[in-house]
Amino acid sequence: MVLAGSAACGTVENLSAGQKLDQAVEKLGKERSLSFELDLDTDAASLKALDAEAEPGEEMPEEVAELLSDARISFSVQSKKPIEESGEKDLTAMAVKFSGQDGDLFEYRLVGDYTYVRADLDAIGRMSGGPMPSADELPDSAGAFKKLLAGEWIKISTKELKETSGQMSGAEGAGELSAEPTLDARTQKKLTRALRQVIARQVDFTTSEGPDGTEHIKATAPFRTLMTELFDELGPLTEQLPMGAETPTAKDFKDVPNEKVTADFTLKNGELTEVSVDLAKLAENAKVKKFALVLRLGGGEKATAPANATEVRIDEIVEGLFGGFAASGLGEEEFMEGIEG
Repeated sequence: MVLAGSAACGTVENLSAGQKLDQAVEKLGKERSLSFELDLDTDAASLKALDAEAEPGEEMPEEVAELLSDARISFSVQSKKPIEESGEKDLTAMAVKFSGQDGDLFEYRLVGDYTYVRADLDAIGRMSGGPMPSADELPDSAGAFKKLLAGEWIKISTKELKETSGQMSGAEGAGELSAEPTLDARTQKKLTRALRQVIARQVDFTTSEGPDGTEHIKATAPFRTLMTELFDELGPLTEQLPMGAETPTAKDFKDVPNEKVTADFTLKNGELTEVSVDLAKLAENAKVKKFALVLRLGGGEKATAPANATEVRIDEIVEGLFGGFAASGLGEEEFMEGIEG
């Protein structure tokens, strides 16, 4: 939205492009469901080339490069209100899934009062080089962890998850997550205006027709210059930003390439369907031929409660994890290395 509004401050072509992007974003905000898929448009060779300067023995394993080159993250959310008006209490369902070349590796869904989880720990273990015991190797005493290891759906009370999160973080009052500071309306307007001015100065917009009735709007800018100026504008507002985090300065960006980076927005029938950001030039490595971040938007898939999910408690999973490794043939240290891997 910042990018769309910024275009209106520039040339006639920028104004036209900005209006189209602004209208496309408004359409997304009026929907009651939204889904998108995020992935890297790259290959294993390019990812390995990015890691070319790693210390001997610290290079990216081939399995990890293959995993990341095929990895996809999909997300969907449903709300009782339009997305732009929704708060946490308005959301009725949400689903997140991480997939790779071997299929779905991890997935969780929030539906009603429960959080549903499943994972392919065997595939994750193979890719990370940390072997995992099979579910058949564990005794029944492994309980909930055995079901998780077998790739079955388990469900946990969302309230219990929040309570556990609060206890682990040391928050006062179990079950109540501390609220992060938010920007007041005046600060939001000030921040948006400042960022738009930077983008209007640094970003060039072009439009072109694509196949099947699509239209492409490309936004191009020198990366280091853009990032430096954006964070310069954020600097005075640091104390008002969530978590009070310190923002990077020009010194932090001095070694960042100033190559021009392009974000390609694809619109069809006025709706935003895809955003692709080409990052290959930032690698400063001729062997990196293909490296882009791609966001594909959809109509919002319904997140439903999986059938036959087993209800468990968090302490059951923990007890099963530590109670199962003894019978798995692995020592505790070796078993935990596999989990952490």
